[in-house]
Amino acid sequence: MSTPKAAGKGGKKAATKPTPFLTETAKAKNAKKAALQGTQSHATRKTRTSVTFHRPKTLRLPRHPRYPRKSIPHAPRMDQYRTIISPLNTESAMKKIEENDTLVFLVDIKANKRQIKDAVKKLYDVQAAKVNTLIRPDGKKKAYVRLTADHDALDVANKACYCCILGV
Repeated sequence: MSTPKAAGKGGKKAATKPTPFLTETAKAKNAKKAALQGTQSHATRKTRTSVTFHRPKTLRLPRHPRYPRKSIPHAPRMDQYRTIISPLNTESAMKKIEENDTLVFLVDIKANKRQIKDAVKKLYDVQAAKVNTLIRPDGKKKAYVRLTADHDALDVANKACYCCILGV
């Protein structure tokens, strides 16, 4: 039971594959790649921190609560009216308004600079260039709000009735 190829029947010769021949440039490219990347692979093993094996918990189903845990969503915790407590109208604050285009406010102790900037935009319709804050010795937070060049702090202060508070 010999095959036709083995017996030589059929007149066909087995096709011989040419030996792979690398040119000098291909050899040089392979050598460069080996030099740059290295020939050994660096497989890292996971560090085991426990001697006991625990099967991984793979199935994580979404929660389907039978009833809501909160009846209604919470009101916004820090809106513009809570952020800005009052404008400050001391002599030094008035000097800042006139000379530096800077409004001075007492703000909530938990308010950050972004919240102060947004609150000034919502309440007074002006764009703040930058906000500096400090905490006074009495524990209240003071904010210096520098307005952009296209807004005048004196006009905003008059519109916001700074002078009414000052009693001038």
